[in-house]
Amino acid sequence: MPDTITTIQVNDDRLPWQAGEHVAELLQRIGVVEPKAVTTALNGEFVPRGRRAGTPMQPGDVLTVFKAITGG
Repeated sequence: MPDTITTIQVNDDRLPWQAGEHVAELLQRIGVVEPKAVTTALNGEFVPRGRRAGTPMQPGDVLTVFKAITGG
């Protein structure tokens, strides 16, 4: 029987896809405490903080979440 669970990928982890979930909600679900402190890219495309709440996740999407490197 084929796998009927639909997933998304967040960095190196596969998670169940939840219909209607947006990037901002997914960050909450995975425990990102300070969303302003991370950068996100969906399928290789930068997602600005202001657009996370309006960017839906789809089955098979790949979200990359990382902390910005600062310093000089």
